[in-house]
Amino acid sequence: MVTATFLLGILIQILAFISLPFLCGGVLQKIRAYAQGRKGAPVLQILYDTIRMIKKSPIDGPFSGFFSESSAIFAFAFGLVLWSLVSFEWASLLLIPFLIGMIRFATVAYAVENGTSFGGMGAARETLLFIFGEPILILVLVVLESNVVFHENFAHISFAILFFLGATLIVLSELAKPPFDDPRTHLELTMVHEAMLLEASGRTRAFFELAHQFKTASLFLLLTKLGLEHVEVFLGVSSVPVWKELASFGGAILLSALIGYWEANSTRRKWIWIPELLGLNFIFMLILGILLKLGK
Repeated sequence: MVTATFLLGILIQILAFISLPFLCGGVLQKIRAYAQGRKGAPVLQILYDTIRMIKKSPIDGPFSGFFSESSAIFAFAFGLVLWSLVSFEWASLLLIPFLIGMIRFATVAYAVENGTSFGGMGAARETLLFIFGEPILILVLVVLESNVVFHENFAHISFAILFFLGATLIVLSELAKPPFDDPRTHLELTMVHEAMLLEASGRTRAFFELAHQFKTASLFLLLTKLGLEHVEVFLGVSSVPVWKELASFGGAILLSALIGYWEANSTRRKWIWIPELLGLNFIFMLILGILLKLGK
């Protein structure tokens, strides 16, 4: 029975590894469309678009070179490694900022080499988000790799809610969601990720899109595991492999739906306000982490 349960957990984990990168982005877009009063594209539209684009040869610009031809492959490879790390936890999760940074480096290199003004603007903003967001992400991962447990009392539940709100804010920053960016528009002053990939087409665009979906699913699953493994009320679920994998899968989908609803009903803030928000979030998470360790 134990062996059958273990194998079933592995099977669910493999199915989630294959499907979640497409389902997370698809559910997010679907909920966002419903919240705006639209029907929206099918949940698996990202998969359909990726298959369609990967069959087409890219059209490179006149200034294309090494990075224009290889950046998409690098981004896809590091994205796949990142997704496998979060899914199977085969190494320390503190590697996550490095892998996200390599995806960002490949994307920025592609945008800068093409030399467009939009690409340069998006690359500058993307880099700034990473500089301010990386320390907060490291703090979250330190908690994830520690033995901190939020117990079932008012003080710990309050700390847990505050901690997850701060962690969710850094996920919104990494994915350039409101209040940091607004993917619903394509105006000059509201573009971060989209601005860097305006020149991408065909297989190049498909590999960048896959890397972005890997990163999206990784961050959603990371937040879900953070709750399952460090909140006392969920520890009984996370101790059984099958239930842990099912809860992780369902939690990532639920988080996609919540962020899709948030994206449809919120707006971005002025860019000059963003560094201040991330800086305050870092101080808040640092003080909260110290209080958690002192109160352990």
